Amino acid sequence: MFPPEGDAWYGIPEFNVLAQNISVPGFSPLYPDAHCTASGEICQLVTGESEINAASTISALIQSSKFDLKTTYFLIAGIAGVNPEVGTLAAVTFARYAVQVALQYEFDAREIPANWSTGYVPQGSTAPGEYPSAIYGTEVFEVNAALRSLAVQFARTATLNDSADAAAYRAHYAASPVYAAGAQAPSVLECDVATSDVYYSGALLGEAFGNFTTLMTNGSGVYCTTAQEDNASLEAMLRGAKAGLVDFARIIVMRTASDFDRPYPGESPQYNLFYADQGGYEPSLQNIYLAGVKVVEGIVNGWDSIFARGVNATNYIGDIFGTLGGTPDFGPGGIFGDNPVTKRGLNAVPARRRMMGGRGLPTKLAL
Repeated sequence: MFPPEGDAWYGIPEFNVLAQNISVPGFSPLYPDAHCTASGEICQLVTGESEINAASTISALIQSSKFDLKTTYFLIAGIAGVNPEVGTLAAVTFARYAVQVALQYEFDAREIPANWSTGYVPQGSTAPGEYPSAIYGTEVFEVNAALRSLAVQFARTATLNDSADAAAYRAHYAASPVYAAGAQAPSVLECDVATSDVYYSGALLGEAFGNFTTLMTNGSGVYCTTAQEDNASLEAMLRGAKAGLVDFARIIVMRTASDFDRPYPGESPQYNLFYADQGGYEPSLQNIYLAGVKVVEGIVNGWDSIFARGVNATNYIGDIFGTLGGTPDFGPGGIFGDNPVTKRGLNAVPARRRMMGGRGLPTKLAL
């Protein structure tokens, strides 16, 4: 995450997260503080961009004695690229799955066999489309679908921002029926997020990563948005949940669409990425606040009646290994059962939740 995404929460009328600025050891040197309301109920931070920055900052947050996060709701909120088969510029998306799409073998597309559609090959496999036989554990995360549904309900009460430039640019996608969603006005969507440190553009890469999303979620995931941090943040949170420091059932992943992940028919991928004035950047930043604040208010206002006790997850939540218990509804099954896929001699044991005492500021929401 980067400063413009954080700025969306500053100077707003609903609450003031700049009332307290708390320096946290281990945060990015560029963004060393967590920002909180005077009561400490709502806090906000910027992780820095890319997977390493996100994992490092979230790990530092979870391990900090300055916060008590055991009942905190986390709203991961940032801008993203969007697949025009599913969504459009300035759309607001909420994910159930986060998929680390670039965690694969890669061959230069100029050197691939003629019968391959992409240079990306799942780990431990020998061709695109084969299920990976080498698993790292961060490939897929699934979050609480019931909580996502509530967040979507809250967000749909917002009036979303748009721009004339975005409307003009998305109209180009109407030329292809497959991109009909890309030509529509922005709305709030339920679809999934791809994580990659590489900022990519093009239909072939988009299709390859969409296919990988389908493969890794056993057909349940819908490749929609592209980001650089979410799997990294979720892995840090999962480890915190295993240690009893956070509740993995209290995570919401929201992305707003700033640009298309591929060009419209007749446009080059390079022009789409480097030169096109897509018009989605400013509205996507505005919609972090417009949709996100409805989610925050919904949780705070419903704290006593719903959210203090937690929203029961009726779906599996966690990683591909089943680290937090349960059997994943994606992948080969929990590693703690009869999972045939292990990563290079990994010996895992069932997670046992433990409670931590003597921690700091009790926080309802972290943004």
